Amino acid sequence: MTAALLGCTVIIAVIVLSCLYSAYVRLIQSANKVREALSSVDVQLKKRYDLIPNILKIASKFMEHEKTLTEEITNLRMQALKIPKGSDNFAQKIELDKLMQEKMSQFMIAVENYPQLKSDQTMIVAMQTYNEVEEHICASRRFYNSAVNALNNLVDIFPSSIVASMCQIKRAQFFEIEEVQRQPINADSYLK
Repeated sequence: MTAALLGCTVIIAVIVLSCLYSAYVRLIQSANKVREALSSVDVQLKKRYDLIPNILKIASKFMEHEKTLTEEITNLRMQALKIPKGSDNFAQKIELDKLMQEKMSQFMIAVENYPQLKSDQTMIVAMQTYNEVEEHICASRRFYNSAVNALNNLVDIFPSSIVASMCQIKRAQFFEIEEVQRQPINADSYLK
């Protein structure tokens, strides 16, 4: 009887350890997927930051009145490039990204006031490239949020939540927009 009890105990221990190991593997894979997705967002943001000086340079020939706006965008770009990679700086990166989007939206509206700039072929190509980069950033954010959702589910749901707690794997932060950004843009407020 003792041998049978010992055999059952070993089998139960093996099953529990297998379940815990499986949960650990899923958590690590999911955490790595979040890091991969964050890296993808970083790549797309870098494309944006590399493209912005070219757009501003082309536009500056035509838009002397918008010098303050172009300087603000340049400063935001420089701040964003100085942020080290990694999830520790993620909140700061999100905040700068929001400001960059807002200023670039203002800039795009200002471009509409300059017919000669809108018709300049170099500017047209630059704006098309910028729009493509923005679409890639949106796709990267969706991929990131999907990976975050999978990780957060594993962190929250039993039994992987126990393993997550033991390994100090925490919930990740979603890319979200603020309520102000949900409102439609009123071009009149930028055209003064």
